[in-house]
Amino acid sequence: MDAALSTLHPDLWINGSWTATEETFAVQDPATGETLAEVADASPEQALAALAAATEAAPGWAAAPPRERAEVLRRAYELIVADEDRLARCMTLEMGKPLTESRGEVSYGAEFFRWYAEEAVRSTGQYGRSPDGKRTLVTVKKPVGPAYAITPWNFPLAMATRKIAPALAAGCPIILKPAAETPLTSLLLMDILAEAGVPAGVVNCVTTSDAAAQSAALMADPRLRKVTFTGSTEVGRTLLHQAADQVLNVSMELGGNAPFIVLADADLPASIEGAMTAKMRNIGEACISANRFLVHESVAEEFTAGMTEAMGNLKPGHGLEEGSTLGPLIDDEARDRIHGWVHEAVRAGGQLHCGGEIPSGPGHFYPATVLSGISAEMTLAKREIFGPVVAIQTFDDADEAVALANDSEHGLSAYIYGRDGSVLQVAERLESGMVGVNTGLISDPAAPFGGVKQSGLGREGARDGIEAFLETTYLALTW
Repeated sequence: MDAALSTLHPDLWINGSWTATEETFAVQDPATGETLAEVADASPEQALAALAAATEAAPGWAAAPPRERAEVLRRAYELIVADEDRLARCMTLEMGKPLTESRGEVSYGAEFFRWYAEEAVRSTGQYGRSPDGKRTLVTVKKPVGPAYAITPWNFPLAMATRKIAPALAAGCPIILKPAAETPLTSLLLMDILAEAGVPAGVVNCVTTSDAAAQSAALMADPRLRKVTFTGSTEVGRTLLHQAADQVLNVSMELGGNAPFIVLADADLPASIEGAMTAKMRNIGEACISANRFLVHESVAEEFTAGMTEAMGNLKPGHGLEEGSTLGPLIDDEARDRIHGWVHEAVRAGGQLHCGGEIPSGPGHFYPATVLSGISAEMTLAKREIFGPVVAIQTFDDADEAVALANDSEHGLSAYIYGRDGSVLQVAERLESGMVGVNTGLISDPAAPFGGVKQSGLGREGARDGIEAFLETTYLALTW
């Protein structure tokens, strides 16, 4: 076993202690196919035991002074930063991203605890007179109650901390269900949170290979009051239907199909650099990854050549290998799906500039691939690629670029490059929850993260993140 996993507890974290299960499931290294660990496979009954623990812990944690909760969050931040090497190595092993990117995720994920340590003491209501002057109007913020957090496999630490930190700051206990593909980092995080002083039952982690059965059991229980989910739009729709029966408070961060627009006057070297950041972070396996490259026809040839060179310089390999910059995809299903879309595009007239062939050898690797001549009808333009493929379309003017960009059921993120003031006018017309203007990096714990249309409901990060775990009580006072 790798040294990063030598202290791993592969069990369930319920009510402040590790709980074994009869059944387990394997977690594999996507670069080699080798099993990293056998992890506890929870039953729905054990998930309900975690909910019982959270329900019991809720009153005490809600009543804890905000400063006390803030100090716990601050200690968690410091402990995560101190444990960067182990956490980063664990993420690279179970998810595949290069070690440098895993280190960046540790810093990003830890920052949510520092940010919400500062927000925990600012959860204030309002005080004022009614318009008729007959009463005093007071609003008080209260924690919504026990929350259920469902996180995806692509950011094993940050997706958990982005939900856990604001929940704790607001005074809510939480049950975490990490993805079955990458649960190991979350299990390491439980020990860190316990060391930071999180009371028993306030954070629980229940791993399972049957997410549907676990979620159905928890969401049918009236003790649960909040569901926060990051994942596909398809699964999000199912959860919204289930949440309706209990009228659960929900936050949904769902799929994306981000356009990356390059206007005629854009700084092309900067555009290419930004495109590589927006496309290739996390091997392209990110919901905010640039998906549809919309390039003005006057600069399309030069942009395509630059992207082909940049993508061709990426070095495939295990994320722990020195110099590796392109890790494996999460599984063979993802690789084969992308490969099929690439060759469908070529058969329909797309031009392949690099990549496009599955390499031999172990692991779920797919090469950095660039295509031009993409049309809006091709699957590469309609579906979220989630991999290292750059698919380039062209446009004649800004109106056409906006129409192409907005022609999607999704609206999570978008990117645009241009030099003059018109770039802002185009950016404001995009139907997207987040827009990067002359930048390919938009994620920030201090900024609201979320989308419009079928890309989700609500926002994470910033002040919005803690508000998602708070309810408002209005008091009408007459003296």
